[in-house]
Amino acid sequence: MSSTASPSDAFEADFLIHPEWLVPMTEKGLILKGHSLAIRHHEIVAVGPTETLKLACSASREITLPNHVLIPGLINAHGHAPMTLFRGYADDMPLQPWLEQKIWPAEGKWVSEEFVRDGAALAIAEMLRGGTTAFTDMYFFPDEVAKVAIEANIRVQLASPILDFPTVFAQDAEEYIHKATDLNDRYKNNGHVQVAFGPHAPYTVSDAPLTKISMLANELEIPIHIHLHENAREVLQSEQNTGIRPLERLNRLGLMSQLLQCVHATQLNDDEIALLADAGATVVHCPASNAGLASGICRTQALLDAGVNLCLGTDGAASNNELNMINEMRMAALFGKAGIENAAATSAWDVLAMATVGGARAFGREDTLGTLETGKFADCVAVDLGTINCQPVYDAVSTLVYSAQASQVSHVWVNGRLNVENGRLLTLDTAMLLETAGDWARKIG
Repeated sequence: MSSTASPSDAFEADFLIHPEWLVPMTEKGLILKGHSLAIRHHEIVAVGPTETLKLACSASREITLPNHVLIPGLINAHGHAPMTLFRGYADDMPLQPWLEQKIWPAEGKWVSEEFVRDGAALAIAEMLRGGTTAFTDMYFFPDEVAKVAIEANIRVQLASPILDFPTVFAQDAEEYIHKATDLNDRYKNNGHVQVAFGPHAPYTVSDAPLTKISMLANELEIPIHIHLHENAREVLQSEQNTGIRPLERLNRLGLMSQLLQCVHATQLNDDEIALLADAGATVVHCPASNAGLASGICRTQALLDAGVNLCLGTDGAASNNELNMINEMRMAALFGKAGIENAAATSAWDVLAMATVGGARAFGREDTLGTLETGKFADCVAVDLGTINCQPVYDAVSTLVYSAQASQVSHVWVNGRLNVENGRLLTLDTAMLLETAGDWARKIG
């Protein structure tokens, strides 16, 4: 694939897009000016000089974006979309009391297929409006999330939850695992939905289910998505109960591979970073949630230096309060610098790569997602930098990460279909979503 294809023969397209800046993410530092992108059906069919494409392309719609940067769709690599209905329900609490005293009791009372469907729709609307074109979701009744994602035209990786204890979704680990494999059978040929095993955390899933998950993941070639080394207490408890740290336990049980997606990972030593790199595993960094729950700071620069694949997630709105990937990039960059007192660490380019290329690699879809190249799926986002808070623009990527707001996302394409146009969401009814959210707030209280 080429990032600057210039077709010599005339061709047709559904959209021909002319941004001020085009950032293909094929090469660090590459910002194209005077370039355009053409979409036909579900894929990018050309990226090249504007004048060349204007002559060669007959487009159904030609869109000029004079103050905008065009980037690959943002990939939110970890979250719990239905928990958007718990936004603000348990703020200013440490992780374990947050879970044990507030979230788990509320889930036991309120979670149902209807709750999941309504919460997912609210979350997806927020994510699309902020430039997210693909997300990972770990929650009960994942089939309901899939249905909403398909209707709203957004990609999703469903990390089907697995726990040792009963919930409204399943009674034991065997039933959770069975539901995950059934879900994979149902969606394995769906372009919008892919399935992962979602063991919640080392402290909620015992050895036998983890070993079975490892075997099945390798057999089915699907990822394993797990909260891991989320805070110091988790690591200490593992050492007290098992004599080893959680990551080493996963290693001994056979889970360390390129299929492993480790969420949070705020408590990593040098040997563990080397182990992740050698295995080809992914770390999903959730800086806002980590900060809100005082869980710790991920060693992003050390992970980057070691060659570990890094991506970004917002976590759920119950711990983050927003599903805003532009803000998540900014926080990742700032924490990456502050954590090691190095202003050059975790650059704007690094975090944009985490939010695009890194997410695609974690999903095993770097051949179709994550960059703006001919032949890849047309998942594209335009952000208006022509606002007071972004002036003047010396570097479009730096301005995007450190100055832009999610409200400046103007256009979003997923699979070649326009989901957001001039800031207006086209695939979901926002008035209905607001009414439904209000109904849930009154019930949950």
